[in-house]
Amino acid sequence: MTATYNRTDWASAFRNVGQELSDMPVKASSGSIPEALIGTLYRNGPGRLERGGQWVHHPFDGDGMVTALRFHQQGVSLTNRFVRTEGWLAEEKADKVLYRGVFGSQKPGGVLANAFDLRLKNIANTHVVQLGDQLLALWEAAEPHAMDPVSLETKGISLLDGVLRDGEAFSAHPRFDPGHHGSPRMVTFGVKSGPRSTIRLMEFATVDDPSSGIKAGKLLHDRSDNFPGFAFLHDFAITPNWAIFLQNAISFNPLPFVFGTKGAAQCLQSKAGGIAQFWLVPRAEGKYAGEKPRVIPAPEGFVFHHLNAWEEEDDVVVESIYYSDFPSIGPDQDFQEIDFNLIPEGLLERCIINLTSNSVKCQRLSERCCEFAMVNPNNEGIKSSYCWMAVADKEQGNDPLQAIKKLDLSNGEKFIWSAAPRGFVSEPIMVPRAGAIKEDDGWILCVVWNGARCASDLVILNANDLSEQAVLELPLAIPHGLHGSWVDA
Repeated sequence: MTATYNRTDWASAFRNVGQELSDMPVKASSGSIPEALIGTLYRNGPGRLERGGQWVHHPFDGDGMVTALRFHQQGVSLTNRFVRTEGWLAEEKADKVLYRGVFGSQKPGGVLANAFDLRLKNIANTHVVQLGDQLLALWEAAEPHAMDPVSLETKGISLLDGVLRDGEAFSAHPRFDPGHHGSPRMVTFGVKSGPRSTIRLMEFATVDDPSSGIKAGKLLHDRSDNFPGFAFLHDFAITPNWAIFLQNAISFNPLPFVFGTKGAAQCLQSKAGGIAQFWLVPRAEGKYAGEKPRVIPAPEGFVFHHLNAWEEEDDVVVESIYYSDFPSIGPDQDFQEIDFNLIPEGLLERCIINLTSNSVKCQRLSERCCEFAMVNPNNEGIKSSYCWMAVADKEQGNDPLQAIKKLDLSNGEKFIWSAAPRGFVSEPIMVPRAGAIKEDDGWILCVVWNGARCASDLVILNANDLSEQAVLELPLAIPHGLHGSWVDA
């Protein structure tokens, strides 16, 4: 099949970020910035993909760089900083690669140099969220790094006032409960994987409560549960009563990693004949608090990301992006030359879990290749009418993400904004208008790689119909990134 995009444009985003800017003013090159949009858009992703002439094997192994776009009365300003992790500082000083990467990046020197080196470099490159007065750069295999929310100065590893142990995994995909139990929470988890896997579920306050003396960032609830089998979990979903995990049918053979021939993630593969499972963990203030988790067989396929979940009588409904198989890049493949036609595309599906019969029914919600889907954050954990996602420009088949889609989840009605042929989108962030009544009243913010000028744009869309509000040409070339968040002023 003929590509509908220019591969050179797409691949040109894979580069090193060569500058760190502070409060650099950014103007709209077209349209106008909504006056009511006041706050900060934070983005995280790999900002260093090459060192000493050696490229990472997979962009997910690149060092984390956080970008802050601050919207204020005078306009918009940009600040970006690399997360000064221990590994980044050591490699900066040595000016060479010192660590292996989870996704297959190796140290120089071949197999002998990599065998039995099982150290993990905390690259802090996956997500960025604010919790209390700390901005947290997240990487799910280790602790978060704390940064100053304004200057983006790295403060160092944060154990969250003793909540975490040294080296403890802390998810890079928290969920923000808008207030189902009286006040907003950050709900997150950590995983310890093995023949039996342990999930630690944690809930943190996100606002100060003067009446109780609870401050934002305080741990409110904490539980751990053991499950049979190896857990590979990037994301989860929440409802008022449940935290919902999907254990993909994945096997892990660590020997190639130990012997230096593969990265840890390359040792994962779909388990032939394996059965995926939903793990439903009761939340501390829900009506099933204190009960054991429910384990229910799940449909075939592989899931990185969930859209949302909600409850309806005896059903728990989970919307997720399903792949037919675990997508990976093998040791002999060049990530800049991958054939999208040979990689399974992600498709949005709804699973209805009946808690009485322990049965699951599924339906496809969209046939268009998609990723990075979200609902209005005020609707996290309840039934939503709309979602927004990054999609391929063509209607079927796998391709790079070049468009934003708004989907009506009840009737399939859609709106599309496309950056094609030379633009490539990242995760869209939905920002509700303050005081809005309608679920789709607000804006979509999306960093777009502009292949025509080899730099990044910030595009602001009307969340209702995806009409273009403004385009800001950024003074920075930001490589294809991962997750981000919006913080109101």
